[in-house]
Amino acid sequence: MTTIPLLWFGLSSLASIGIGYGLRLYIVKKSINAKEAQIQSLQKQFEEKSAELKKEAEKDAESIKDKARQEASEIRKTAVLLEESVLRREKDLEKQTKELEQNRQELKGKAEKIKELYREVEDLKQQQVDKLSTIANLNKDQAKAELLEKVEETSNEELLLQIERLEGVRRNQLEQKAKNIMVLAMQKYAQGQSAEFNTATVSIESEEVKGRIIGKEGRNIRALENATGVQVIIDDSPDSIVLSCFDPIRRHIAKLSLEALIEDGRIQPARIEEFVAKSKELVQQNIKEAGEAALYDTGITGIDPKLTYILGRLQFRTSYGQNVLMHSVEVAHLAGAIAAELGANVMIAKMGGLFHDIGKALDHEVEGTHVEIGRHLLSKYGIKEEVIKAMQSHHEEYPYETIESRIVQAADALSASRPGARRDSVDNYIKRLGELEAITNNFYGVERSYAINAGREIRVFVKPYKISDIQAKKMARKIAMKIEEELKYPGEIKVTLIRETRIIDYAR
Repeated sequence: MTTIPLLWFGLSSLASIGIGYGLRLYIVKKSINAKEAQIQSLQKQFEEKSAELKKEAEKDAESIKDKARQEASEIRKTAVLLEESVLRREKDLEKQTKELEQNRQELKGKAEKIKELYREVEDLKQQQVDKLSTIANLNKDQAKAELLEKVEETSNEELLLQIERLEGVRRNQLEQKAKNIMVLAMQKYAQGQSAEFNTATVSIESEEVKGRIIGKEGRNIRALENATGVQVIIDDSPDSIVLSCFDPIRRHIAKLSLEALIEDGRIQPARIEEFVAKSKELVQQNIKEAGEAALYDTGITGIDPKLTYILGRLQFRTSYGQNVLMHSVEVAHLAGAIAAELGANVMIAKMGGLFHDIGKALDHEVEGTHVEIGRHLLSKYGIKEEVIKAMQSHHEEYPYETIESRIVQAADALSASRPGARRDSVDNYIKRLGELEAITNNFYGVERSYAINAGREIRVFVKPYKISDIQAKKMARKIAMKIEEELKYPGEIKVTLIRETRIIDYAR
């Protein structure tokens, strides 16, 4: 009984499994069929799309081919045109080349003909010159000289008027321009200046103080003179003592020492040496400060301290009574103003003006002119070559290499020659006037000459029957050049040449 139900349950299970498998197989087949149908549909769509794209590609390809054919056709046409143009140009060039060659041959033939004609003309000229020389018994140079002499004689007055007119116009223009520049420079820098002398005066209160200064048997005076190297003059004035010395530094040290001794009251040889030593230190400091002040006043920087000290020494150096440091600062300002007006380098002109007399600080210690000493000093302390060129020509010892060198020379002359800037001894003044007259009297045809206006003008009288108007004009220039070569003077000297003819008769 138990076996039958179990068998029945097994059969039913097997039947269920078979039915399930069949259903599963059916579903799978149905799904496969659906996928195959979908694939076929997609394949059909792909084939249709491929066909469409193929048709479009064929259309595009055909369009591109047509376009390429058109472009190729156009390129062929352009190439044909270019080829034709090149051929035409080649033909034109060949034609032009032939024409140029023909012209060259023609010109060559003409040149040969011209040369032949020129030779013929030269031969004819030489024949004529030879004939004229034979007839006149003169060679070419003699005939030329005689012709020029005749032209000069016949056109003497006309030439003189023309020369005077041209020179007058040029001189007026140049003088007006120079005056404008100089006046402007002087207006920008105007400084008073007093002449310095070789003596210094120290005021004393009483005869008692004078006696203490003299000392027992004059020992204090001797001690002061030995320590400072100056000459002490006592008896000239009752209320002052005069210190005389050509060296301004020693004279200034003596003055400071004597003033300090008078104030201290204890005047004896030992104290004199002590105060002289202190005064020397004070003067050294003053020299340094003077150099720095000059650089500050002119706006120049970057100068070696040793060169600054040497520059400061010019405070105790004079030239014809003019303080050289003040003169150098003045020249620097004037040169800077002139350079600004002319468009030159202002700083180079200023430095050239400030250092143009730097050699005078050592000219009594070092051999050579102050210009040479100055050049070596500036080169030693690294000053630019442009500055050295600007300062080395102010006495015309070197040629003017730059415009700044001419500016410095003009500023130096302007500062030295203005009224009151310098003084001169009577002996030197008379000597210079004598030399000026001697130079002019040595010229042929000079009757007499006079130096007037403090040596600023020389008037020359010539013999009218020996010197013509044209010759007088030339002589005035020669006299001026001779004075420039042989004399040293500040400013300028006016040369006035007078040719006068007087005819005197009497009515009786």
